[in-house]
Amino acid sequence: MIPSVRLSPAPAAFAGSNLRSKSALVPSISSLKPSKYVVSSLRPLYLAPLGGPRTAELKSQRQPLEFRCAASAADDKESKAEVVPVPSEGTQRLKISIYFATWWALNVIFNIYNKKVLNAFPYPWLTSTLSLACGSAMMLFSWATRLVEAPKTDLDFWKVLFPVAVAHTIGHVAATVSMSKVAVSFTHIIKSAEPAFSVLVSRFLLGETFPVPVYLSLLPIIGGCALAAVTELNFNMVGFMGAMISNLAFVFRNIFSKKGMKGKSVSGMNYYACLSIMSLVILTPFAIAMEGPQMWAAGWQKALAEVGPNVIWWVAAQSVFYHLYNQVSYMSLDQISPLTFSIGNTMKRISVIVSSIIIFHTPVRPVNALGAAIAILGTFLYSQAKA
Repeated sequence: MIPSVRLSPAPAAFAGSNLRSKSALVPSISSLKPSKYVVSSLRPLYLAPLGGPRTAELKSQRQPLEFRCAASAADDKESKAEVVPVPSEGTQRLKISIYFATWWALNVIFNIYNKKVLNAFPYPWLTSTLSLACGSAMMLFSWATRLVEAPKTDLDFWKVLFPVAVAHTIGHVAATVSMSKVAVSFTHIIKSAEPAFSVLVSRFLLGETFPVPVYLSLLPIIGGCALAAVTELNFNMVGFMGAMISNLAFVFRNIFSKKGMKGKSVSGMNYYACLSIMSLVILTPFAIAMEGPQMWAAGWQKALAEVGPNVIWWVAAQSVFYHLYNQVSYMSLDQISPLTFSIGNTMKRISVIVSSIIIFHTPVRPVNALGAAIAILGTFLYSQAKA
C-alpha cells in the first residue's frame, strides 16, 4: 500500500495571531529533507483535502495548502500501465470479410423480398417510403433507448445533408420503380453502369480529368450494359429509365457527400440514419401525390386476396433489410478504402444478379449473360484503374 504524503507546514508556522507572509504557509521544495525512498506509480494520482483537529481553528485564517498524494489502487499489487491492443492484419481482414458477407447477404435478401412485394403490391412510391420509415423508426428507437449514441448535429449539418438526401431519395425511388417493371437482374445489370455516370459527370460538370485506363474501362461497362439491354426478354422502357436515373442520382449523392461531409464527425451508422430521416421527410408528400391513399387501399386489398397474410411479412422484411444493408455498407466505409468498397459493390451486384435469376427463374439468353459479364468486368477494371 503506497503511503499518503502530507505536505503541510510545521506547527510552529501557525503559532501566533500574525502570519508573516503567504509563502510561510507552504514550505519550499528546498526545505524538504531528501528521502532515500522513491514512490513511483503508473496509476493516476488524486489530490484530496485533509481534515483534522485544526480545521475549525484555521477557518478564520487563510488556510494552508494541504494535499494528500495517494495511488488510486487499493491493493498492494504492482501498478501496470494500460495497454491498448492493436488489431493484427489477420483480425482486420476477418472483420472486413464479415462486413462484406453481411452486406451481400442483407442486400440479396432485400432484393428478393422487395421484388415479391412489388409483384403483389405494385406501388413503388409507397414501398420506398415504407423502407425509409422503418429505418428511421429503428434508429430513433435506438437513440431514445441509448442502444446507439445519438449524433451531435447542428443546423449546418442538416443544410449540408439536404442535397445528399434529395439525390438519395431520387435514386432510391427510381431503382424501386425499375424493379417494379423489370427483373431484378436486369435492374442491377444497368446499375452496374454507375461508374460510367460518375466519370462523365465529374468530367463535364466538375472539370475533373482521369487517367486513360479509367476512360478505357468505360467501354466494356457501356458495351456490356447495352448488349444486356438489347437482348433482355422482358425489356421495359420505364424499368430501363428508372435504373439509369438511379445511377445518375447516386452519382450526385456521392459527389455531394464528398464535398459536404468533410470534417464532420458523424459515424457511418448515424450518418445513414440522418440521411434516411431527411429522405423520408422529402419523399412522403411526393408519394401521396403520385399514388395516394385510395390507390394504396385498393392495392392492399387485392394483395391480401391474392397472396394472403404473407404480404405483410414481405413488406416488413423488405423495409427492415433495406435499412440494414445500407447501414452495414456505410459502416464498412469507416473500415475500408474506397477502392475496396467499390470492388465489394461490384461483387455484391454479381451475388444479387445470380441469386435473383435462380429464385425467380428469370429466363436468360447466353448473349444476355455475356453482356452482364462484360459490364461487371468493366466495373472491376474501373475500380482497379481508379486505384
